[in-house]
Amino acid sequence: MSTTIRQLLEGKDHQIYSVSPDDMVFDAIKLMSEVGVGALLVIENNRLAGIISERDYTRKVILQNRSSRDTPVRSIMTEKVIFMGPDKTVDECMVLMSKHNIRHMPIVENGVTVGVVTVMDVMKNIIMEKEFIIHQLENYISGAG
Repeated sequence: MSTTIRQLLEGKDHQIYSVSPDDMVFDAIKLMSEVGVGALLVIENNRLAGIISERDYTRKVILQNRSSRDTPVRSIMTEKVIFMGPDKTVDECMVLMSKHNIRHMPIVENGVTVGVVTVMDVMKNIIMEKEFIIHQLENYISGAG
């Protein structure tokens, strides 16, 4: 049985880093750098309004010769955010992330954002599950289990 997103979140830092749509892109990028993340949730009125990533910054600010100090997050954020609930499995998360080519999956429960899962979180979990299965099979074959 695959690990649920809720179980995955229990094993990681629950800090959710976010900005407002009216914050400047420069401040968002600075926060990403300070906390070591590649994307921030955009929260407006306690609701998920979008997501801003380093990819958004490079494509919508740098390549368009815009100023990050004068550009609000609202103008470059991804508004149509793909998200999922915490009771879905890591495998389901991986499929959705692959299908939409996204690296950060907000986890929303009852309209409240409860966490973010990254593609690295998903990969680490899947590798750990596969290693466990291999270990169990090795024990079975050798008669140790």
